[in-house]
Amino acid sequence: MTSNTLSLARMLPVLRVLLFVCLALLLCALAFLFAGLPVGELFTGILEGAFLRDGALHQGLRWAMPLFITATGVAIAFRAGFFNIGAQGQFYIGSIFAAFTAEWLSGAPAWIVVPCCLLAGMLGGALWAMWPGLLRLRSGTDEVITTLMGNFLAGLLLVYVTSGPLKDPTGSGQQASSRPVADAYRISDSLGVSPLIVILTLLVFLLSWLLANRTALGIVANLAGRNPTMVAWQGARVARIGLFSFLVSGALAGLAGSIELLGPNGRLASGFLPAHGFTAILIALVAQLSIVGTAVSALFFGALASAALYLPVMVGLPAAAIEVINATIALFITSRAKWLDKLLTRKPA
Repeated sequence: MTSNTLSLARMLPVLRVLLFVCLALLLCALAFLFAGLPVGELFTGILEGAFLRDGALHQGLRWAMPLFITATGVAIAFRAGFFNIGAQGQFYIGSIFAAFTAEWLSGAPAWIVVPCCLLAGMLGGALWAMWPGLLRLRSGTDEVITTLMGNFLAGLLLVYVTSGPLKDPTGSGQQASSRPVADAYRISDSLGVSPLIVILTLLVFLLSWLLANRTALGIVANLAGRNPTMVAWQGARVARIGLFSFLVSGALAGLAGSIELLGPNGRLASGFLPAHGFTAILIALVAQLSIVGTAVSALFFGALASAALYLPVMVGLPAAAIEVINATIALFITSRAKWLDKLLTRKPA
């Protein structure tokens, strides 16, 4: 195999993603045009809200960091061949564990409470990912169904907690919410960007990249995701690899939930960030399950999330346009477009 062929094989996934994103934007533009929306003004507003306005990069980073942490966990599970669709539920359970920990340790120094809350969030997310993993490995239950159902159960638990044990008695009643986290335990203000959150995100990036690319477990897990039978013949225990990937995936989603609690949100609220876990899945798929690609993809979708807040207020256009764009990108990314591979790899006459 020549060096040119190797280079093309490495660039093919990137070219696919870029072309799919362009096709998705083109299709969305046609749909918006037929819907009577000003397409030029809409995409200009998205560009301004995502990149050009004052504070856009800061706001995009605020959304990109927790999305990256959750998406990295999704990518690790997917690479091992286990389709964890329950990142949203694990995100919720992690935030619930962190909230209870903050309540129980109330009055203790921040240098004790904050690490305990972060660890509790990781524990909660890992436990919520463990039971679908065990069902898959012990009885062959489809993890897509169990993790998806886990999202709904976690959402109901969040409603119970915010309207029961952790209910804020001073709330307005319009939305169930917990008591606010003490200011001493907050790791950022409402803007959601602080040195600690940046450090945590960089640590997740470094450790997950090393795990996936520089450890025997990560390499075997990647092989198991492609051909579990071959890996089992080589003596590797696929069940252990699968359970480990579930635990890591859930722990990272739970970490993101605890960061949201101690950071920009400052409290639990029923149904907060309802699309976080599903956007993280989309980010991992767009990145082709690459850790570096997940970081780049998270920055892109974080910018889109920033634009979704900008469009209704400053431009007067619906924020749902961003959801349509996300869904269209997901449609193209998950399609099996073999004709595209033939087009990109076609040799000139």
